[in-house]
Amino acid sequence: MDTANTLLLICGLLLVVSILAGVISNRLGAPILLTFLVIGMLAGTDGVIGLNFDDPDIAFIIGSMALVIILFDGGMRTNPQRFRVALWPAISLATVGVAITCTLVASAAVFWFGLPWPAALLIGAILSSTDAAAVFGIFQSQGLQIKERVGATLEIESGSNDPMAVILTLTMTAAVASGEFNQWYWLVADVLWQLIGGLFFGWLGGRLFIVAGRKLPLSFSFFPLLAVASAILAFAVTAKLGASGFLAVYLMGFLIGNARLPQLVHILHVQDGLAWLAQISMFLILGLLVTPSHLVAYLPVALGIAFALIFIARPIAVVISLLPFSFPWREQVFMSWVGLRGAVPIILALFPWLSGVEQEELYFDIAFVVVMVSLLIQGWTIAPMARWLNLEVPKRPEPQQRMPLSSVPSKEALEVWLYKIDKDSPACDHTWSELKLTAPATFVGVIRDGEWLQPETKPTVEEGDNLLVTATVRDIDEVSRILASGGRGLKINEQGFFGDFSLRGDLTFTEVSSVYPLGQVDDAILGKTLKDYFTQKFHRRVVIGDTAQVGDVVLTVREVNEQGEVQSLGIKAKE
Repeated sequence: MDTANTLLLICGLLLVVSILAGVISNRLGAPILLTFLVIGMLAGTDGVIGLNFDDPDIAFIIGSMALVIILFDGGMRTNPQRFRVALWPAISLATVGVAITCTLVASAAVFWFGLPWPAALLIGAILSSTDAAAVFGIFQSQGLQIKERVGATLEIESGSNDPMAVILTLTMTAAVASGEFNQWYWLVADVLWQLIGGLFFGWLGGRLFIVAGRKLPLSFSFFPLLAVASAILAFAVTAKLGASGFLAVYLMGFLIGNARLPQLVHILHVQDGLAWLAQISMFLILGLLVTPSHLVAYLPVALGIAFALIFIARPIAVVISLLPFSFPWREQVFMSWVGLRGAVPIILALFPWLSGVEQEELYFDIAFVVVMVSLLIQGWTIAPMARWLNLEVPKRPEPQQRMPLSSVPSKEALEVWLYKIDKDSPACDHTWSELKLTAPATFVGVIRDGEWLQPETKPTVEEGDNLLVTATVRDIDEVSRILASGGRGLKINEQGFFGDFSLRGDLTFTEVSSVYPLGQVDDAILGKTLKDYFTQKFHRRVVIGDTAQVGDVVLTVREVNEQGEVQSLGIKAKE
């Protein structure tokens, strides 16, 4: 009994310390996952508490379950609109990019440190996956909103290259352990089955859950638990059949997240907490597993491989993978730098350990050091790099809080939104009737000093009020444009970013030149509309924040419709 109480005390203490330390790391701009990893190391064998944890089986089980929850959550939060601008570039990075990264890292290990090719390729496979959670955690903590094309590509790449890296690592581990490295056709067949099987079982699991969500008379409280249990079950069944369970879970999450289930909001609320708990637990357990004093033996090799990965392999992989897609050079530079490594490589490094591969500590120690170096160097500089490359865009206006009306039968999802009114909000100092909303919304009232001012009193909205409205989810952008803050506290403001004037996308350059001096412009584009020009320039992948210099002016995309067509642009003089 005393041992159990001590164990619970230590677990609770580590979780509390990790969460509180995360607040400090956010203010310092440090990757929060690095904080969890360091706390685990400090509690481990060579640390302050001195916990002796050396069981890779338990670490693997906890890590795998955590990855299932994280990938499932990431799949549910992937908006299908992001696939319009980033699917094929992201798939290229997750396949061609992973292969190039693996090969170049392996080459560095062979030619710089004399490692045999089988071991070097296994190291390359282990280190070939990026970490979306680490990247977007930094964006969130820094209040950074980057261009959709870049963010979507990184998000989809990170969600899909985890399964690819797992497939490659499992295949290479089996080849190294069995010594059948020359039977390449078996390796290719194994990879194909893991991909096809993972996609099939992920699709099947997603469809079955959607049917269950619409048919089962369960309480809303049970659906988040059913979702997590279903994801774990789908992973286990898929992995048992030799296919990629991680790919299945990600696809399953994507299907569920975009099925418009009334229970989805409840599922996402619970998943948010579970995903953070999974990340904290995973990094803590991996930090406990490592013995810092043992890292010294392979430190030169690990640092050399980290250098090759960050400064050689990742940039080359990005450039080659994105060749067919005409990405601007600034975006390629940023994506090259944001090849952040997280917990996945450390989890993958447990595969050789558990498979009985010789020198299992080589793979684990190298992966751990590389992840630490990546989090320290790349993680701390992501936000400054994005701003230096001018990839930051103004934040999209949105409510401070969203409350779904999921129990109300409706053809479209209804929600109640709360807007905190400040002096930058267009609604400030106006009554509801004075606001010119372009989308249907019902005024619920104002909360002022704890009192509810009902619509019948026709209150004037003041700074500090909490304004409540009811509307459909599809109109959130239109309503937020009027009610949300105009940009207080943002790193950049809309007027400075887009310019003083706004133009419709269907205007021709000739029409624009009649009211705004463009300077020297090629006659071939004068008859084109602004939206056609941008569609051609960015190969139908136009996003908010895309810019083009035409003559003496700079045009910046302000709005894009669901078909990817430019609706409006900002215009300003060239600096």
